[in-house]
Amino acid sequence: MSTSTEDPLLWRSLLYVPVVSKRFVDKAHTRGADAIQLDLEDSIAASQKEEARRVLPAAVERLTGLGVDVAVRVNRPWRLAVRDLEAAVLPGVKALALPKLESADHVRFLDEVVTELEAGAGLPHGQVRFIAMVETSGGFFRLEEIAKASPRIAFLTLGTEDFATSAGVRPVPELMAGPKQVTVFAARAAGVLPIGLVGSIADYADPEAFREVVRRSRAIGLVGASAIHPSQVPIINEGFSPTAEELDRAERMVATYDAALASGLGAVEFDGAMIDEPVVERSRALLRQGHRGR
Repeated sequence: MSTSTEDPLLWRSLLYVPVVSKRFVDKAHTRGADAIQLDLEDSIAASQKEEARRVLPAAVERLTGLGVDVAVRVNRPWRLAVRDLEAAVLPGVKALALPKLESADHVRFLDEVVTELEAGAGLPHGQVRFIAMVETSGGFFRLEEIAKASPRIAFLTLGTEDFATSAGVRPVPELMAGPKQVTVFAARAAGVLPIGLVGSIADYADPEAFREVVRRSRAIGLVGASAIHPSQVPIINEGFSPTAEELDRAERMVATYDAALASGLGAVEFDGAMIDEPVVERSRALLRQGHRGR
């Protein structure tokens, strides 16, 4: 993975929490999410943007003090974005979610600002990572160049609701699976992790329907997703984690292949099929995902 640190962000679930809601912030660490995404964007009214920046440091300090990984979603308009970055580049903030990215230049500008802010705050260069959020039809056709634009980028996602609106289609799996599959390929080509859902993040009232969306999302190669409601977190965690049976088979496959390599063989039979390095690497990746969920 193309990253600026040796410690990748292996998050399955990122729970959005409006930073101005102290009640939600105070309970965020109990929700089981791999990371809490403090929101300065959509969940914050225009009249509350300045207040959101003001309370952000205390919210970050509280959550990091409880051992929680913290990301911050900033706004898109430049005047808001720069002020958000000035407030959000803090000790303990592991990533910034950057909405409505349109080009590699857009990412590089934000990277330059964050680099200056890190230096000014005495933080190590590259401490703050990026979640690259593409949400328009124009950005969609530049997914790969956006994903490759900065070594800070840890995750790439195509925002279902905004992208569907931009494309003039409904945010349903039948129509979103194709664009999301392209997102997976673009992320992997850039060496970053693809996250997101093939359906709407807003539909949390029907847990079984949401579970099916998560299942289909993992099936096309997505490795995690954001949640807007705490009830979605355990479904995301479970759905993007390998099952015990999958892990057992992967461990047996790797052991069989390693034994074959030690005896000078590059391919070997396993469970009625021939396996070689590409097949075994998928099992190794599955085992790394299993380790992530522990």
